[in-house]
Amino acid sequence: MTDTPTMTREEILKAALDGREQEIMHYQINIDNYTIALEEIGKLPVSEQVELKDFSEQLRNLLASEILEQKKAKIMLSVLKAQVG
Repeated sequence: MTDTPTMTREEILKAALDGREQEIMHYQINIDNYTIALEEIGKLPVSEQVELKDFSEQLRNLLASEILEQKKAKIMLSVLKAQVG
């Protein structure tokens, strides 16, 4: 039987904090991508915008979801920071 190293509470919290920061960054990348994509669609001729109506709606829904999830992640990051001290 091999011994596995045990992480301390502080180490676990710091790892969770790092993971949460990465999660927030990933949400921001998606938010930026969806926002820019919607802007690009808005620059297209109206006929193409109409063709991409469903895609635009999908992007708007994804954008709203990412913004909400990022807000939740920021709250949890704040909680972790309070515990790490």
